[in-house]
Amino acid sequence: GLVKYDKDLNLIGDLAESWDISEDNLTITFHLRKGVKWQDGVEFTAEDVLFGFQTITNPNTPTPYAGDFQEVEKAEVLDKYTFRVKYKRPFAPGLASWNYVVVLPKHILEGKDITKSPLVRKPLGTGPYQLKEWKTGEKIELIYNPNYFEGRPYLDGLIYKIIPDLATLFLELKAGNIDFMGLNPFQYLRQTNTSYFQNNFRKYKYLAFAYTYLGFNLLNPIFQDKRVRQAIAYAIDKQEILEGVLLGLGEIATGPYKPGTWPFNPSIKPYPYNPEKAKELLKEAGWMDRNGDKIIEKNGAPFEFTVITNQGNTERKKVAEIIQRRLAEVGIKMNIRILEWATLINEYIDKKNFEATILGWTIGQDPDLFDIWHSSKTNFKELNFISYKNPEVDRLIMEGRYTFDQEKRKRAYFRIQEILAEEQPCVFLYVPYALPIIHKRFRGIEPAPAGISYNFIKWYVPRLEQKYTIQP
Repeated sequence: GLVKYDKDLNLIGDLAESWDISEDNLTITFHLRKGVKWQDGVEFTAEDVLFGFQTITNPNTPTPYAGDFQEVEKAEVLDKYTFRVKYKRPFAPGLASWNYVVVLPKHILEGKDITKSPLVRKPLGTGPYQLKEWKTGEKIELIYNPNYFEGRPYLDGLIYKIIPDLATLFLELKAGNIDFMGLNPFQYLRQTNTSYFQNNFRKYKYLAFAYTYLGFNLLNPIFQDKRVRQAIAYAIDKQEILEGVLLGLGEIATGPYKPGTWPFNPSIKPYPYNPEKAKELLKEAGWMDRNGDKIIEKNGAPFEFTVITNQGNTERKKVAEIIQRRLAEVGIKMNIRILEWATLINEYIDKKNFEATILGWTIGQDPDLFDIWHSSKTNFKELNFISYKNPEVDRLIMEGRYTFDQEKRKRAYFRIQEILAEEQPCVFLYVPYALPIIHKRFRGIEPAPAGISYNFIKWYVPRLEQKYTIQP
């Protein structure tokens, strides 16, 4: 991107070394780094930024991430190293959005269909590492980029082993075949407390910028009654999930923000576990067990639905099983279906072909909620796939987007969290701890508010402890 976040989550330059913002907050002028090269040796220029912008905003480009860039009224190249954008109105996430804009090599992709480009399998970038080998379903091997503009990364390369199952991945760690992974709570607290792990690895723990939730397809008539969604929230014992699945390594979620950050509303309290209240609300909504089979019905139809989640994530499977048991206690039959990730997304989530799902969202550094919660983002293959629509939330999202006054933004986001807590379009379950483990050979790791990987290019292994040699 043109900008990035530093260890303290402040925006700093990346491909742009500096920028100017006009007094009316409508125009950003980016001054690009000179001498940056694509990995084929061609110089990176403002033309590549404009080309990337034009591509992501092209209606024919299949992406759910165009919304922020559609706020731009005009984008132009002033010279080889200067790129300027003018917004239709003051747009608070504007600068941060250039953190993830897809800057593309115009000299390769101009006039081509990017969805059919060989770059899909052989990407070309400007970053610290470049692709050496990609074996589908097995590994991705990267080699250092000797021309990286921030200087050569200390590690010669890295190999990502593609192992979806966390238990198998852990066995690879234990066998010494991998050096770095994210642990689950049981692995963190129990399986890595041996002398072998204590002598050879370092563990880290910090609250993740993410949350896990039970989301309802609000196009399904069963879930269109707010009382039903509230009842499900009361029927779920979130503390049981926190202790039984995360072993206490997390916090109960109350909304779409990480606790302790400025948009987080601390006055929102989680729904307490209260099965009697759940039954009361379900009865109000017309759901009762009329035939004694312990499953509630309405208009002759039993309250039964299927929740889908992804294969290889034992935490979500366990969460689903706990919710399944608790909902049965209030007369709801919940089935569980585990699906391979690509199938889950492409055939079920993107097509809204589901009743409920247990998934997670990464929480962005800017608190804008447009892509996930605004009613205009409910089309197929967009991120508001639960189809939540609320005019007040829409208005508040827009208020938060179009002011630079943090107090005004805060008021908008606090109110949104109040509405989501009342309406329960999804049940916010927990914010987990990130639990990375890294072999002690690696030095230069400095935990910070941004986590540990922000300075990955400065990680190193002393020569006498080096285990691998990667040939270019």
